[in-house]
Amino acid sequence: MAQGSVRGGPRDVVAAGVVVFGPDRTVLLVHRPKYDDWSFPKGKLDPGERAAAAAVREVLEETGVQVRLGPPLGSQRYPIRGGDKTVLYWAGRPGDGHDIGAYVPNDEVDEVRWVPEEKARGKLTYEHDVATLEEALEVRKRTRTLVVLRHAVARSKRTWSKDDRLRPLLAGGHRQAERLVPVLAAYGVARLVSSGSTRCVQTLAPYAAAVDAKVEVDDALSEEDATPKRVRRVVTELLDDLEASSKHAGGTVLCTHRPVLPMVFDALGLPDPKLEKGEMLVMHLRHGSVVATERHQGG
Repeated sequence: MAQGSVRGGPRDVVAAGVVVFGPDRTVLLVHRPKYDDWSFPKGKLDPGERAAAAAVREVLEETGVQVRLGPPLGSQRYPIRGGDKTVLYWAGRPGDGHDIGAYVPNDEVDEVRWVPEEKARGKLTYEHDVATLEEALEVRKRTRTLVVLRHAVARSKRTWSKDDRLRPLLAGGHRQAERLVPVLAAYGVARLVSSGSTRCVQTLAPYAAAVDAKVEVDDALSEEDATPKRVRRVVTELLDDLEASSKHAGGTVLCTHRPVLPMVFDALGLPDPKLEKGEMLVMHLRHGSVVATERHQGG
């Protein structure tokens, strides 16, 4: 979807935001003096920016709160001067604290407030925001995040004469890997599990460096060693570890290959979405069951 406008044509603006749930059943709202309205923190995507990354960035800029995304919500679409605006929303929670005391008011947002959920309906200015709040309240219970990622674009097998496990990413694949960083960060991914093949490890390397994490290698996820039984064991153990982790612990990403992905999704009880190179499926789980999924393209 276009994020700007065609010269002479209508504007088509894309923005992203988060319904952030805080302590004591509160929700984070902002006041915009230009419009004299109360709404959720949100803002337009930067050129080339992924919506999930934009949503987290906008919340931080408008409130000072670093959030982790939970399940996706329905989008809003409404007319603006000269065109239309689409706002993509997620439910979310503070990732490292909910303090808003250090926020400095400005011309865009002059007040930030944690509002009790039962009072937020009356505080919100627009009916479409009330509808989004009602939807978010249905999924407000905390979820765990598992990301399944297909490795980025690598050298072709036809041009590689060495051990296939050592086949590296192309320059375009490295760019894909870099662009994955803010998207994985948006979900608070903290554990990185990968096939031992170079192209998978390199796909996760920029994110590992960004968050100072190690990439755990498991050859059961490699093309050469994967079997349905071995892959099911890996997936089951990851799900068990996620369920047993602290409620504040981050999510997990699993990076593997196209031939292995059907085994992974079979172990998860999901149809194979046939991910492209560098593409991911984000799963939101509660008590080990998938309650929502979302797909993010690579590149």
